[in-house]
Amino acid sequence: MPISSPVAASALIAACLAVAACGQNPAPSTSDPDVTAADGVTPPETTPAIVPVDPAPVPAAPADGEQGGTSDWRQVANAADGAALGRLDQAWRLGRAEAEDKGFATQVEALGPLVDPNAGQTGRLQPAPGTYRCRTVKLGSRGENGPAYLAYPYFQCSVELTPGGDLILTKGTGSQRSRGLLYPDTDRRLVFIGAQAWGDEKDYPRYGQNPERDQIGAFERIGANHWRLVIPWPKQEAKLEILELIR
Repeated sequence: MPISSPVAASALIAACLAVAACGQNPAPSTSDPDVTAADGVTPPETTPAIVPVDPAPVPAAPADGEQGGTSDWRQVANAADGAALGRLDQAWRLGRAEAEDKGFATQVEALGPLVDPNAGQTGRLQPAPGTYRCRTVKLGSRGENGPAYLAYPYFQCSVELTPGGDLILTKGTGSQRSRGLLYPDTDRRLVFIGAQAWGDEKDYPRYGQNPERDQIGAFERIGANHWRLVIPWPKQEAKLEILELIR
């Protein structure tokens, strides 16, 4: 159709441009990596809702070892205590002989495997955590006029396994109370290293704080639910000290 005037021509051109614009697809957004030119459409931008998330629990770090952080008792014990443990056989022989020679043979024999140097058994060396009945027996004397035999009544002991893997033996009642760690040694014994609290003291000293309180000994199983801690050449009173544990 012919164009009759410049005004009509201008109107026709504007109308054609409008029609062309309506038929053109918009370009895909390049800001969204999941949309390509083939999609032909840009999804509306949305802001996802923020949902608070509790942080994952962080496991507690294992507690440091109470005595040196090592499983090797030789790295903890001082030279004098290590030497005393090395003379365990001598303490057994002299302590028991003195007790028997000074009139306590019947009492010693009545203790059975508790005072048998060879009674230690293999397997189940580590006592389970919990409470135990315990008593102390002392053989021989460190001085000329001291008693050659002492047997105390039963008190209460406990065994604790800490998160750091320490196995702690504690004698919690009585006038002489011990606390220390049990270290692996052989297939027949553990080694105890600890210290004593006396009288009404509320806290236990740490090993090495006071040499007169320090203790070292062999911990053995001598029967079903029956253990003993044998301390050779203790700092006080006896040649040999035995702590019996029964559950």
